[in-house]
Amino acid sequence: MGNPPFHVNDANFDETIKNNKVALIDFWAGWCGPCRALAPTIEELANDYNGKVLVAKLDVDESPKTAECYQVFSIPTLIVFKDGSEVERLVGLCAKNRIEDLLKKHL
Repeated sequence: MGNPPFHVNDANFDETIKNNKVALIDFWAGWCGPCRALAPTIEELANDYNGKVLVAKLDVDESPKTAECYQVFSIPTLIVFKDGSEVERLVGLCAKNRIEDLLKKHL
């Protein structure tokens, strides 16, 4: 059993991304089929990058302010933050190697 993805919300989002050098945030919702399909990949990434990248999930239905602030209109949306600022974004279901390529650019 590894490191599960961290859960962020409107209340702790800003502090979380500022306190981690590199963070991958999965904007998702429970009713979204592609989001559920991506969930095992997000869990694998949380394990693979434990200690290097904070991998977190944000439920857009529970935290609409943050989703709106970052103009997340389609889910799943993955946003990479470095030093508290957005540096990359992927929209839609994508392969693990594509996400890893994105992360490696910012480590």
